[in-house]
Amino acid sequence: MTVKTLTINDQLISAREAETILQAAQEAGIQIPTLCYLAGVSEVGACRLCLVEISGSHKLQPACVTKVAEGMVIQTNSERLQNYRRMIIEMLFAEGNHVCSVCVSNGHCELQNLAVEMGMDHVRLEYQFPHRTVDVSHDRFGIDHNRCVLCTRCVRVCDELEGVHTWDVAGRGAKSHVITDLNQPWGTSSTCTACGKCVAACPTGALFDQGSTVGEMVHDRARIEFIVNARQKRQWQL
Repeated sequence: MTVKTLTINDQLISAREAETILQAAQEAGIQIPTLCYLAGVSEVGACRLCLVEISGSHKLQPACVTKVAEGMVIQTNSERLQNYRRMIIEMLFAEGNHVCSVCVSNGHCELQNLAVEMGMDHVRLEYQFPHRTVDVSHDRFGIDHNRCVLCTRCVRVCDELEGVHTWDVAGRGAKSHVITDLNQPWGTSSTCTACGKCVAACPTGALFDQGSTVGEMVHDRARIEFIVNARQKRQWQL
């Protein structure tokens, strides 16, 4: 496989031709913030938090879906990028109903961690206070749409790892939301296998185990990584 040489944050690194900027940066120990990216499933470039500056391009490019190229010079942490990322995080808080103090994932939430990382101590945008529902019709799990950031991790792990495609996205714009089957209550789904992969993949408190109280929900993404690695290495092949 062809090896590419590129520069990220003034650090000269090598990467495989098929890798994305995000993968190359992670292997080099360079952290780029993400919310929709999840190792082992397809990339969608939805959250735009991983935008980077590439010399010679006037446009910011999402690192999770942009392939490396020979001679690339990339900046991942400029003041411009930090301002964009803080704005994105503030928009997510303003467009949803995120009250961290009463969230099941308080202290274990990727959105909350990113807000701290960006130095966000307040939201400069007007809160929208959308009317969103909570579905606890499932025997084991629940979904709080107030905390969903539409990263579509649940959709992708359900489709690509479990292979049932219970989850999908409906609506447009501010009315976009994840649904089960044909917009039916989760507990009535005829396709859900109750595997819990969607819950493990969720970055916030949107998907949770029934009975979880404030700060108790910890998403086990190592489980997703284990499944992906096992399949790639054909450890379960009969």
